[in-house]
Amino acid sequence: MTATTDGSTGALPPRAASASETNEPLPEVAGTLGTRDAAVRAIRRATDFLLARQDAQGWWKGDLDTNVTMDAEDLLLRQFLGIRDEKTTHAAALFIRGEQREDGTWATFYGGPGELSTTIEAYVALRLAGDAPDEPHMAKASAWIREQGGIAASRVFTRIWLALFGWWKWEDLPELPPELIYFPKWMPLNIYDFGCWARQTIVPLTIVSAERPVRPAPFPLDELHTDASNPRPVRPPAPLTSWSGVFQRLDKGLHRFRKVAPRRLRKAAVNTAARWIIERQENDGCWGGIQPPAVYSIIALHLLGYDLQHPVMREGMASLDRFAVWREDGARMIEACQSPVWDTCLATIALADAGVPADHPQLVKAAEWMLDEQIDRSGDWAVRRPGLPPGGWAFEFHNDNYPDIDDTAEVILALRRVRHPDSERVERAIGRGVRWNLGMQSKNGAWGAFDVDNTSAFPNRLPFCDFGEVIDPPSADVTAHVVEMLAVEGLSHDPRTRRGIEWLLAEQEPDGSWFGRWGVNYVYGTGSVVPALIAAGIPGAHPAIRRAVAWLENAQNDDGGWGEDLRSYRDATEWSGRGTSTASQTGWALLALLAAGESDSKAVERGIEFLAQTQNEDGSWDEPYFTGTGFPWDFSINYHLYRQVFPLTALGRYVHGEPFAEAKGS
Repeated sequence: MTATTDGSTGALPPRAASASETNEPLPEVAGTLGTRDAAVRAIRRATDFLLARQDAQGWWKGDLDTNVTMDAEDLLLRQFLGIRDEKTTHAAALFIRGEQREDGTWATFYGGPGELSTTIEAYVALRLAGDAPDEPHMAKASAWIREQGGIAASRVFTRIWLALFGWWKWEDLPELPPELIYFPKWMPLNIYDFGCWARQTIVPLTIVSAERPVRPAPFPLDELHTDASNPRPVRPPAPLTSWSGVFQRLDKGLHRFRKVAPRRLRKAAVNTAARWIIERQENDGCWGGIQPPAVYSIIALHLLGYDLQHPVMREGMASLDRFAVWREDGARMIEACQSPVWDTCLATIALADAGVPADHPQLVKAAEWMLDEQIDRSGDWAVRRPGLPPGGWAFEFHNDNYPDIDDTAEVILALRRVRHPDSERVERAIGRGVRWNLGMQSKNGAWGAFDVDNTSAFPNRLPFCDFGEVIDPPSADVTAHVVEMLAVEGLSHDPRTRRGIEWLLAEQEPDGSWFGRWGVNYVYGTGSVVPALIAAGIPGAHPAIRRAVAWLENAQNDDGGWGEDLRSYRDATEWSGRGTSTASQTGWALLALLAAGESDSKAVERGIEFLAQTQNEDGSWDEPYFTGTGFPWDFSINYHLYRQVFPLTALGRYVHGEPFAEAKGS
């Protein structure tokens, strides 16, 4: 694997040569004069903007905004380890204060409602930074927290952080026994029943749960309880006839087991879990390329005696520093993860579809970097596919254990758009990627993001798992990207591709849209599926395509753009396809309409005009709204590059036509 960031992700690399400086001008294309000319002009500016932001090594990476729990937990980790310093604390507090809303709360996405656990963690972080509880912004936050039920009503992960300092009792948390590491893969609730992100978090937390550490609290948090004399009110259990009731009683049994568990068995389980963690540390020191597993892994290993100078710990802490984005005002934001492979393949597709020549030096450099990032060793996915040779790509700089099915499909689509001088190397890489993606097909014919048939219903029912998705079932957006890639590779009629197509057609919502698992939401799902179906030979006149087109036309805003609020994950009836227009979501809708043959429609013309009119002079678009999804509703993402790559892709296809048109239906 190659390349790593220097931590200064907020700074832009030196400006690269623009398309007009290195190649022939982008061709003018005849058509509806005003709209077409506006699109060509927007393409020129967006192309120059994107080319200028490529790293010298060939990759692109935009900042990845999530919410302030990343920053709060980073400070709590440093407090727990005894290494919190003034500079880091001041910078983190500056960022956290800047994200507080007028009502005193913190939200999990721009424009969203206040969220209890996020507000609690932000409040505690500011207390660590020295903000007094009687300061107006703090008093407003604590009053709201009490109104929502206080700490007792927060999610389990928040109360775990508080238990580390005695602000909550470990015995009042769900039990997570380390013996879980011994469950065979056929047994319910074995660690491979969990999605890879949950698996990487739960294994270290079994050690933390077993050890139950408590560091001296630097201050009390009585102001965050509804009743300081009874901070942990007892709630009646759910009926035994319900799954919640069953698992609540199972948790009580695990608490009793803790008292009688053989010491040798527990010690062995803890040591096995520690080996599992260490074996999965990446070359750059992180775990899975994402921040939460790294944080919990460091805590777990520290509890087992690994000091901060141990190579595993030293590199782990260094990897966390690379998640920091330092801003011009001195604030420090923590990224939950970094997305260079995803950003690079999407940027490559956007530039190629916008008319940048296939042999442009910057596209060749991007292809070279992507080729170097292909993973050539097995990871946890091989537990369910032991005979499948590796060949996928991950999302991040370093994540060899968990290549991403979605990224692999999009990287292949990007490589097909570049004229790399070593064509044999490209063909070998694509061949390995296609084989790996086909091998990761689930039994229902669709694809998840990281694993095969990761669909057990039991992990979601655990009292411990009260936040976000903990399994990785197939989704329409990932399946669509794989189907589109297979179609471009000439495999439209392969039985495996046809099964994917059949699954997608069966998953269409009654209103004509598709659910978006990894992007917000029905606009993303529909914008992914329609181009894939058309690429695979489904005609534009097919009823499923016509229903999708009608849904998109109905969802278009008065300003010509498309937008969808994250609330659609909670209330599809009210919010599906509804929200403030954004550049990225408008791009998704246009990609579907253009693929469906609607290039001359009024809806497309208005969408193109929206993009042209809202573009900044420097070729960029503004987009404070979160259009990326980590966990539907619970964890949302603002990918800063989405607002650049998807509008440019749509504009390019409007002006230059659909890519690989000759391959469709092959």
